[in-house]
Amino acid sequence: MNYTFEPHPLVTIPVVGEDSLFPVHRLYCVGRNYEEHAKEMGYTGREAPFFFLKPTDSLIYVSPGSTAEMPYPSITQNFHHEIELVVAIGKGGRDIAAKDAQEHIFGYAVGLDMTRRDLQNDMKKQGRPWDIGKAFDHSAPMGPIVPKAQVHGLEDAEIALQVNNTFRQRSHINKLIWNIAETIEHLSKAWELKAGDLIFTGTPEGVNAVVKGDHLHGTVAGVGSIDVKVI
Repeated sequence: MNYTFEPHPLVTIPVVGEDSLFPVHRLYCVGRNYEEHAKEMGYTGREAPFFFLKPTDSLIYVSPGSTAEMPYPSITQNFHHEIELVVAIGKGGRDIAAKDAQEHIFGYAVGLDMTRRDLQNDMKKQGRPWDIGKAFDHSAPMGPIVPKAQVHGLEDAEIALQVNNTFRQRSHINKLIWNIAETIEHLSKAWELKAGDLIFTGTPEGVNAVVKGDHLHGTVAGVGSIDVKVI
């Protein structure tokens, strides 16, 4: 087979404790999935879950013990952090019931859904898609995937983000409006999930701007941490 140009490399994420790589298929994100974050964005109540996507090559892999560099993106003056638990799908399916969701999960990771907030808000006002605010280059830093058998107590785990050693976001996974199983159920009604899909499950309250030179340290208890510097 001849190609018109060299194909782009497959996007992969290392797996903790295994000599293998997780090949990424799609990157789904859940919007406003913590009540207090929904409130700070001007919304209340348990609205139906909604989703957006980022390109797979927006991922920045952050290896344990290292600090990844994240370029400050173009055409924004309001670059926001959003710490998230990431669910890695290992078995695909359509119309997955919440009670069966666990058998489709391969593992978990810590991720950041970085956002050009001013551009996102502008698109909201105009009733246009959010892509320019969410789906830009380097917008999804992420740590390695921990197989689900190695993760315990996730339902009550703390999720937190520090910027320059000061907490900005701090909550618990049990405060998700739509929990992981419910999210998979809803998502699989709209798309056929495939092995290799990643689901960024939403961010708690405390989102705010970062600038060049800031150091971000994100954690999900029992899953791991990531460190990123804005350059």
